[in-house]
Amino acid sequence: MWRLKDFIIKMMIKGGFIMYSKIQIKGVLEVKTGMHIGGSSAFSAIGAVDSPVIKDIRTNNPMIPGSSLKGKMRTLLARKYNDVVQANANKDADCIKRVFGSSEKDEKGVIKQSRVLVSDMFMINGDEIRNRGISGFTEVKFENSINRATAVAMPRQIERAIKGLKFGIDIIYEAEQGKEAEIEEDIALIVESMKMLEYDYLGGNGSRGYGKVEFSELKAEAVIGKVDDNILANVNKLLDEM
Repeated sequence: MWRLKDFIIKMMIKGGFIMYSKIQIKGVLEVKTGMHIGGSSAFSAIGAVDSPVIKDIRTNNPMIPGSSLKGKMRTLLARKYNDVVQANANKDADCIKRVFGSSEKDEKGVIKQSRVLVSDMFMINGDEIRNRGISGFTEVKFENSINRATAVAMPRQIERAIKGLKFGIDIIYEAEQGKEAEIEEDIALIVESMKMLEYDYLGGNGSRGYGKVEFSELKAEAVIGKVDDNILANVNKLLDEM
């Protein structure tokens, strides 16, 4: 069945019937300071961590939801490209909506779909961390907030993914037929958001030093349809500059 499907796809590509192409960007996201992306604490026992991190249900290891990364990338771009602070993402600058989409219908009644699909990210260096003699992939940090009126401390326990964890990145960019000229511009915008994120934070409590991350080993390839070799080379040059 899969061989037949592959054959059909190849014939469609050869005949020029593929209406768009897909570029896959793979790479590594490394946690440089403890990172907290919250999970559910609905069933926490008395004395347990107040704010746990989200975990992969199969391994119980920390994970990064694709929505967390994509949302942060869009937010950072909005700070730069929007004329004013917008609570409504549908009012973002056109360059942002072109890449990240909009749920608001245009004059033709069409909703603009996102060209970027960001998969959930899972740990890829667990064995390396264990070989350093570290048995756990999370840590618990005690935080205090002080009531200024009463001077009473309100302690809480926050779980964080530890420094040094690496997660595999898998981003799909969908290029529309006839709009090949926009590929480099769109991916340049994605790269810009990644660079901005390296000087910001991912997850919560960034002002307290949490969530510093770094991207590396980014590589793009066409996985569906055909992409001009020069365009793909320029895309990879952009990624190499990260």
